[in-house]
Amino acid sequence: MKKPELLIPAGSLENLVIAVKYGADAVYIGGEEFGLRAKAKNFTLEHMKQGIDYAHEHGVKVYVTANIIAHNDDLEGVSDYFRQLKDMKPDGLIVADPGILDIARAEIPEIELHLSTQANNTNYASINFWHKQGVKRVVVARELSFKEISTIRLRTTKDLDLEAFVHGAMCISYSGRCLLSNYMTERDANKGACTHPCRWTYNLVEETRPGQYMPVYENERGTYIYNSKDLCMIEYIGDLIKAGIHSFKIEGRMKTQLYVATVTRTYRQAIDDYMKDPKLYTKNLPHYLEEIKKCSHRQFTTGFYLDKPNGEEQIYDTNTYIRNYTYVGKVIDYVKEEGMAIIEQRNKFVVGDELEIMKRDGRNIVFIVQAIYDLDGNGQEEAPHPKQILRIPIDIDVEKDEIIRKKEEQKNKTP
Repeated sequence: MKKPELLIPAGSLENLVIAVKYGADAVYIGGEEFGLRAKAKNFTLEHMKQGIDYAHEHGVKVYVTANIIAHNDDLEGVSDYFRQLKDMKPDGLIVADPGILDIARAEIPEIELHLSTQANNTNYASINFWHKQGVKRVVVARELSFKEISTIRLRTTKDLDLEAFVHGAMCISYSGRCLLSNYMTERDANKGACTHPCRWTYNLVEETRPGQYMPVYENERGTYIYNSKDLCMIEYIGDLIKAGIHSFKIEGRMKTQLYVATVTRTYRQAIDDYMKDPKLYTKNLPHYLEEIKKCSHRQFTTGFYLDKPNGEEQIYDTNTYIRNYTYVGKVIDYVKEEGMAIIEQRNKFVVGDELEIMKRDGRNIVFIVQAIYDLDGNGQEEAPHPKQILRIPIDIDVEKDEIIRKKEEQKNKTP
């Protein structure tokens, strides 16, 4: 049984480093053009080169997205962009538009072509067609079940890889082909500018009674009729492998470093445990489920994998995330002889707080903040300023880029 690839989103160079540190086999990133996450930080060409070099130094692959559905004007500059990518040597290019695919074949034939989920591939015949066009990997549509994916695997050539989303936000539209954002805000989801109107609250208005808003469902906060739960397949690692999925894809190029670290580390452990011994994986399932909830998320669903979604797959009363932990900082150095961690603060914490360091090997090291110092040695009771560089005493070895988090529900404790 071949070990699957763990493919992690990286919306920035910082997130790429975190993904690599916490166990990604591959990351996918977007440049400042031609990708489907226009509102993400994305990568300048300089950062893209740095990220690809860093990942390759650590044995991790990098795939670059160019998966917009292009209009005529969008094609200007595609060839030049691909020629710039050529020198950076990414491991794959993710496309959805046949025209962009054709340009990629001409400009960078040495780089693997991966077909985005935006291309709506739901059957083996269409996947075989794309393989004949030079596609090495297909990201299957999210609307497929285990049974359908297994059939596709049996009816497609073995030198074509199948990739599938296994965790993250679900799009209410068919494989992400959505027109709501463009219609309502003139921001095109198929060009990466989605405003996520599926997360908004809606009411019913009758044509002859303008201004009279009637709730679609009785609830004082309205109803979020398009608001899907998040996908989570951490309990089905074995089924995903048996279906013939080569790459397990995590959604989230606009998510935080805490999200990237948490999801990467948890799926890394689950995959490794399963490959070592399925009984070990089954034993550790409660741990994976507990850990995966320690970053922001909505309620979880298995999407289309097990059965067609019904009304239970939507969240009707809120569009907010569940946040059990807060990302408070990242280690940037550790002075062992002083027992002092140098950290970059991300959210407020105070002396007396109980914090957790996420070790790359899966351990969570809990400690109480005994003191906080700035770089000049001045003590302070709290750390309210984002990205301030601070020194805090910790009596355990910590490593660069390890994430520090705080449980939301906790009350400050006496040091």
